[in-house]
Amino acid sequence: MAAAAPLGRALEEATCSICLECLTEPVTVDCGHNFCRPCLARYSERRQPDSGTELPCPECRAPFSTFKPNRQLANILESIKQLRLEPGQAQLEHPCDAPAEKLQLFCKEAGRTIRLVPVEEVAQSYKEKLQGALGPLRKQLEQALALASEEEKMIREWQDQVEQQRQAILREFKTLHELLSEEEQLLLGNLAAEEEAAVQRLQANITQLQEQSATLLNLIAEMEEASRQPAAEMLKAARSTLIRSERVKLQPPETVSPSLKNVYKICLDMRKMLKRFSLDVTLDPDTAHPNLVLSRDRKSVRRKTKRQNLPNNPERFDPCVFVLGAEGFTGGRHYWEVEVGDKTAWELGVCRESVHRKRQDHLMPTNGYWTVCLREGEYTARTFPPTHLHVGFKPSRVGIFLDYNVGKVSFYNVTDRSHLFTFMDSFLGIVRPFFSPCAEAGGKNAAPLTICPDPAWARGSLSP
Repeated sequence: MAAAAPLGRALEEATCSICLECLTEPVTVDCGHNFCRPCLARYSERRQPDSGTELPCPECRAPFSTFKPNRQLANILESIKQLRLEPGQAQLEHPCDAPAEKLQLFCKEAGRTIRLVPVEEVAQSYKEKLQGALGPLRKQLEQALALASEEEKMIREWQDQVEQQRQAILREFKTLHELLSEEEQLLLGNLAAEEEAAVQRLQANITQLQEQSATLLNLIAEMEEASRQPAAEMLKAARSTLIRSERVKLQPPETVSPSLKNVYKICLDMRKMLKRFSLDVTLDPDTAHPNLVLSRDRKSVRRKTKRQNLPNNPERFDPCVFVLGAEGFTGGRHYWEVEVGDKTAWELGVCRESVHRKRQDHLMPTNGYWTVCLREGEYTARTFPPTHLHVGFKPSRVGIFLDYNVGKVSFYNVTDRSHLFTFMDSFLGIVRPFFSPCAEAGGKNAAPLTICPDPAWARGSLSP
């Protein structure tokens, strides 16, 4: 068996690449390849009848013009024939040279030896390997499809977020346009009123000066007339005329400044425009849960562990730890701000007057609540399902703007002057401010919620 490989290579060299049979009268061309003399002669005649012209080698395509007998190879072939190893017989010693369909054997090279294995055995082995390789490939395919599905889901989520942000931008700019229009009308109205008042004062000054001018003209005319009279008559008229002239004194008009009394600043700050609708919100102690403690000025609320002994009146929230603002709204625009500081949890917004006070309730618009909260580091609008808010800068103060007639509640991060979220709904009946300082969390969330004071300049006055 060890000699099978060299013999196989020898038989391979002894095969004509034209007829694929054992070489007969072997000849060698310039490139060193061997062919049967009859085969190469027929090849030369077909390719180029004229002698002396180069032809391409049938095996490597290198050009050649002549060929010569290969006596050494002829002797080797003769020796093989004497050993009865002609190609037809050598198939028994070297089955790899035989057609596979005849022997149904498979030749596998391993190192420098040749191993003979039945085709069925090798096929079964490769079938098992293929089956084994299919498992990991199918798993990778499953993972690829799952990842593609996740990416498609991510696209939908991003598109949803973009659409929500687009709608929020459109809503806020619509509000901004409305407020700018109102601001424009307010500024123009104030300017027109100041103009009218100044013109009226100036016109009164002109009328006063015209009256004094007429009096002076009459007196001057009388004195000129008297001076032209005879002496007796002049003396008679001169005394009374002089007395009247001494009484006449020019009264200067009231000074009217050429400068405008007010500086009309154009405000492009949403927060400043919203503050035109600011109101002095206070907390209603009759609605406060017994664990909530209100400040004396009713501007601040904090949660305590110890429950207070308070009347169980119908307005009071219990078991929910909430408190409402004392003000109720049935129309108009209203804005207030709440200091949340570094609290780790809070909830703010508005709710209907008619919400249930004596039972647990889900905070959502269908139940009469329009709120935004901070829980476990996440900012959420209490829609259904909840809307998670992407907040770039942690707010220490939150602004709430209620436009009752339009049906809109907007929340703003006052700290960086950004919009947080807007609810669009329709309001029925009284709507009131809503507050919840949430649990103390072992003292980590003990700070109060504080309604911010209403700056004097924000009550509609545009004066500096």
